[in-house]
Amino acid sequence: METVDRLKGVLRDALNIGARADALSPSSRLLGAIPEFDSMAVVTVLTMIEDDFGVAFDDDEVSAEIFETLGSLAEFVERKKTG
Repeated sequence: METVDRLKGVLRDALNIGARADALSPSSRLLGAIPEFDSMAVVTVLTMIEDDFGVAFDDDEVSAEIFETLGSLAEFVERKKTG
């Protein structure tokens, strides 16, 4: 759950959604559900994740499916951390 909690902080800061980030769960939808999370915000979120988690993303591995839910984003980050 640490990754989910850390990602909530990233989303809170990147999207300026304040306490709404605390209500997010792994099943919470992201793209299309959070108005602030648009295509421009994706770049900011990815950059903040890279900095916070010490991972790097290749353009060809980033897709909309990753940002479907908080859980799918956390799984993607976990895979990057371990491999």
